[in-house]
Amino acid sequence: MEASNTGGYKNGMNIDLRGHKGLKLWLQTLTDTVRSRDADLTSRQLALLLRVYLKEPPHTVRGLAGVLNVSKPVITRAVDTLSALGLVKRTRDEADKRNVLIQRTVKGAVFLADFAAKMEKANQQANQLENV
Repeated sequence: MEASNTGGYKNGMNIDLRGHKGLKLWLQTLTDTVRSRDADLTSRQLALLLRVYLKEPPHTVRGLAGVLNVSKPVITRAVDTLSALGLVKRTRDEADKRNVLIQRTVKGAVFLADFAAKMEKANQQANQLENV
C-alpha cells in the first residue's frame, strides 16, 4: 500500500498524517494493543517483526542488524523474544549452514493482521471525531 502524508491509500482508506495526527493515530493504536491480550512488543521487536513480514526473505541476524543499524546481539535478543512468542522462527540456511534464517509464522501473520486492524480502527475513530 502506498500513501502520501495527506492520505489516500489505494484501497480507499484515508489517513491524514499532518501535524500531530500521525502521532495520535500511533498513540491510539499502541494503546489498543497494550489493552489487548496481544504480546506487548518493544519498538525494536515490532520493527524487526514488520521488516520480516513486509520485506522479501531471506532475513538473517546480520542482515537485520545492518538494516536496523543495531548490533547482532540486539537482534538475537529480539528474535529470542519473538520466537518464544511464536511470532517468528529460526531455521538453518540449507545453502550455508553457518547462517540462521529468521522466518515468518502463521501466529506472527495473525498478530500483524490484528495490529493493522487496530490501526485502521483508530484511523476511523479519528476521522469520525473530525467530522462531528
